[in-house]
Amino acid sequence: MKSAILVLAFLVAGSGLAMAQDQTTPPPPEKPKTPVIHQRQVNQHARIRQGVKSGELTKGEAAKLRTEQRNIQAEKQAAKADGKVTPAERNQLRKDQNKASRDIYRKKHNEKERSN
Repeated sequence: MKSAILVLAFLVAGSGLAMAQDQTTPPPPEKPKTPVIHQRQVNQHARIRQGVKSGELTKGEAAKLRTEQRNIQAEKQAAKADGKVTPAERNQLRKDQNKASRDIYRKKHNEKERSN
């Protein structure tokens, strides 16, 4: 009988703590998602790596392209800072990624070769 009362007391106390935690801790706000922008960044980084590996990009060209990618990443983080990425911000990011993609293509297909 005493053990049943103790078990019941522990269950009541434990559920009270769980309820108190749920009421005092609000869920963290969700960060805005940008999966298309993220995937394009991943793809562009891979294109730069491939260009360096194949010799299509010089070290200097690769450095400039990586800087461009870092700038786009910083722009994306700034757009997310207020908790919402607006359509205008998405359009600007898309425009910048299109330019970066063209830059990668042009630098990979120019006549410069990487010196080892």
